Amino acid sequence: QVQLVESGGGLVQPGGSLRLSCAASGSIFRINTMGWYRQAPGKQRDLVASITTGGVTNYVDSVKGRFTIARDDAKNTVYLQMNSLKPEDTAVYYCNLLQWLTNYWGQGTQVTVSA
Repeated sequence: QVQLVESGGGLVQPGGSLRLSCAASGSIFRINTMGWYRQAPGKQRDLVASITTGGVTNYVDSVKGRFTIARDDAKNTVYLQMNSLKPEDTAVYYCNLLQWLTNYWGQGTQVTVSA
């Protein structure tokens, strides 16, 4: 089994920054992809960014140049640095780990961007 624990959400003003962290524990295989998804009220859960164990990253167009995903494999932790936040970034952010074709999810952390 795999457990994912997120932290770092909160309330921030437009233009501000937040850093999300997600620590994975349990049966973590060497090869996997970790990422962040978000879900706004009434909308589906969508990919924000992902990173493979090889360091290949992928971002949704709306966050390119503002968000940066990184991972520390020694700590089994993935980070999402979010800069220049906009009100439309408001959502519950979920950590994801994909290994052996199985998705694991964190409990989610709320990010609210508002003046």
